[in-house]
Amino acid sequence: MNNTNLKYQFARLNMAEKLIVVNVLVFLVVRLLTFLLQLQPWGLERWFELPKGFLDFIAQPWSIVTYSFLHGGIWHIFFNMLLLYYAARIFFNYFGSRRFINVYFLGVISGGALFLLAYNLFPAFYNSQSPLIGASAGVMAVLIYVCTYIPQQEVRLFFFNIKLWYIGAFLVLLDLVMIPMDNPGGRIAHLGGALLGYFYARQSHQGKDLGAGFSKLLDQLGGLFEKKKAPMKTVYRKQRKRPTGPIDYDRETRQRKIDGILDKISKSGYDSLSKSEKDFLFKAGNDQD
Repeated sequence: MNNTNLKYQFARLNMAEKLIVVNVLVFLVVRLLTFLLQLQPWGLERWFELPKGFLDFIAQPWSIVTYSFLHGGIWHIFFNMLLLYYAARIFFNYFGSRRFINVYFLGVISGGALFLLAYNLFPAFYNSQSPLIGASAGVMAVLIYVCTYIPQQEVRLFFFNIKLWYIGAFLVLLDLVMIPMDNPGGRIAHLGGALLGYFYARQSHQGKDLGAGFSKLLDQLGGLFEKKKAPMKTVYRKQRKRPTGPIDYDRETRQRKIDGILDKISKSGYDSLSKSEKDFLFKAGNDQD
């Protein structure tokens, strides 16, 4: 399978499936580099995990998002991606990719923010040095969003149907109960994502988009990395005249090539040109200035 086919197959995936692919690739690459370079455990991840201290976070602010692409083990990433896949299937029945990106990444940020707040506010966590990793906050945001937006919708769970709001309520209560027992940082991040998903869905019911500002920010950031196209030079088709003297065959050949390129543009558009044709046309335009 060549690169073009891989790009085509990736482009056909929905946004949740693309996120799953990226998460799995990051997991594999991190594990492979750690082994090949004989790095200390978590030596590579520490630059991207979310630290508990505010000062450490200020030193690596990108970690409020990048922590969500790291996972502690195969089962950690497996269950996160499995839940994301099924929650997203319901989500995309009602909303598109832009809303999904907003809910997911705002959930990641909210989960990370609540983790930082709790670990620096409550004495129970003062002595803990555990950083935050995992996509669970974003996954919970998407799941609780659909559970809040369509609470009476039933889904098949094993051998019986169950309403979505039952699932959402169970998972939130489970996280609350498990905070003192197991993985408190992760549980708190889940709740941060769940809160974002709940309030986002409530706003959606009122016709408001809680993530509108976030979308504009992403558009602005994306614009910074877009390749700016150079302004096209206008090259005109010359009317052919009957030669009255010696013929300049190089000039005639050059003009025929320009005419052929202009014909191609008129039929298929500028983007159909090859790089060499674009370069030739650009040079021809400069020569006519």
